[in-house]
Amino acid sequence: MRAAGIKSRRMAWFWDLTDSLERGLSDTQAGVSGMFEPVVRLGVTGLSRAGKTVFITGLVANLLNRGRMPQLSAAADGRILSAYLQPQPNDAVARFEFESHLSAMTGPTPSWPEGTRTISQLRLSFRVRPGGLFAAMTGPRTLHLDIVDYPGEWLLDLPLLDQSYRNWSAETIALARTPARSAFAAPWLAKLEKIDPSARLDEVAAQDYAGAFTAYLAEARAAGLSAVAPGRFLMPGDLEGSPALTFAPLSEPARAGGRSLFSAFERRFDSYKRSVVKPFFRDHFAGIDRQVVLVDALGAINAGPEALEDLRQAMAAILATFRPGRNSWLSSVLGRRVERILFAATKTDHLHHSQHAALAAITEALVTDARRRADFRGAETRAMAIASLRATVEEEIRHGGEMLPVVRGILEDTGREAAMYAGDLPSDPAALLAPARQGAARWLDAEYAVMKFAPPHLHLAPGDGPPHIRLDRAAEFLIGDRLS
Repeated sequence: MRAAGIKSRRMAWFWDLTDSLERGLSDTQAGVSGMFEPVVRLGVTGLSRAGKTVFITGLVANLLNRGRMPQLSAAADGRILSAYLQPQPNDAVARFEFESHLSAMTGPTPSWPEGTRTISQLRLSFRVRPGGLFAAMTGPRTLHLDIVDYPGEWLLDLPLLDQSYRNWSAETIALARTPARSAFAAPWLAKLEKIDPSARLDEVAAQDYAGAFTAYLAEARAAGLSAVAPGRFLMPGDLEGSPALTFAPLSEPARAGGRSLFSAFERRFDSYKRSVVKPFFRDHFAGIDRQVVLVDALGAINAGPEALEDLRQAMAAILATFRPGRNSWLSSVLGRRVERILFAATKTDHLHHSQHAALAAITEALVTDARRRADFRGAETRAMAIASLRATVEEEIRHGGEMLPVVRGILEDTGREAAMYAGDLPSDPAALLAPARQGAARWLDAEYAVMKFAPPHLHLAPGDGPPHIRLDRAAEFLIGDRLS
């Protein structure tokens, strides 16, 4: 038995080494071709309801029609001669459905597109006239931008690669017992108290127990909480019902035989890492050059202190998975690093512009620890408040004898026009983050509310993309240097 185990580990090491060599060769070949027509891979992620699909659709539409992109210097200077969509370069990855999403957002009856459920990709190519001293000596060149869209819940799985089933179980059970989660976790935790981890595996009982755990994750996400790993439990795709997704945390027994429930779940946890998490990291995440992390900070603030603290912890876990720093020729062998990371608070059109700076400051504070680590390792990072498609207009209304800055739009659920004042965000982020870290159940001195607005009816002039807030600044930070 021991000899077989050693052989198994050697074979696993061999295949890991083979994968690494194949990936290195592939990246090297891509790097050689990229010397002539360079490719920038932009990863777009964020947790549920952060607006990934709307962001990509709005960004691409405004890069194709750049009339609303004055802060993108290459567009303002006229150095982007043309921009056009290319066929999807990766035959194994679905194409991002840009046209259908744009049609949904800008059609006669506008609606928000479906959210991200799996990985997709889109290639946008630019013909650019170089700037600077050598502009007259060189002709136009081509830059390819590969935008990779993937669920943020999957990114939360990457820290599992460094965890054992025992450690993951202990941490997950402890988290479920915190005040922010105990109500949602109660049915699952009740089953945990009754189940015997050392008992022989009963597949029907195992499925019932894993189902209770998955239901807890779904309840937590619906309540506005962010840390809901393993991510594929809520987005199983073709893995639904498979043993790789039929496990859950267990308390460690004093003894567990090879056919026990605990041993079976431990094997399935390892299989999940090997069959689901590693391929995602190897095939998609490891090749990212630039990264956007979308944050629904307003939604978390609206849900309360516990949701905001949960978001902060989830963002820290996400940022811990990046490999920040500058790329060099060694990147083709060692794996590419994320050079620039943008933390973007979305749905900024739900606030009057006078509060945008406060929202950006709160977003930056949410990821301050992770940002410091990334900055230290050489990556450039920035936080800003954006709206990928502006759904509201600003105005002031008289309330209680004073003028109140509000936004007005069409409510998604009723189709009626309404004005909204979300609440006065504090200029000091600590006014929100401190009570969130201390476990406050509710905001003491303020109330925050967020309505759901539908996309606006648009009449776009030739050359204009859909209206937005700061997408041009986001694009300048993410790819402006590569368009120079």
